Amino acid sequence: MKPVLTITALIFSASAAMADSVCMSSAEMEASLVDWYDEAPVAGQENKDTQIWASERNGTWSLVQYLPDGNSCVLETGEDWNDGSDAGALLAQLN
Repeated sequence: MKPVLTITALIFSASAAMADSVCMSSAEMEASLVDWYDEAPVAGQENKDTQIWASERNGTWSLVQYLPDGNSCVLETGEDWNDGSDAGALLAQLN
């Protein structure tokens, strides 16, 4: 599945969870993902306002939405990430 389709599908499936999402300034969000979870942006898994962050070492991942006001929200999180993850399998886990 192409990266844009993957992100779009993740956003669609995560929209109901937005009310329970964690939001903060984008700079603070990125620092937290790096410091707490050892996550980094996944190349090719970004959309105009979302980005998947993942940790190869820990296997965790986070779908982050960037808002126009300079804040970000974590829409979904998960485990068992690896660079060869099957996008279809990831989506099945979210549903």
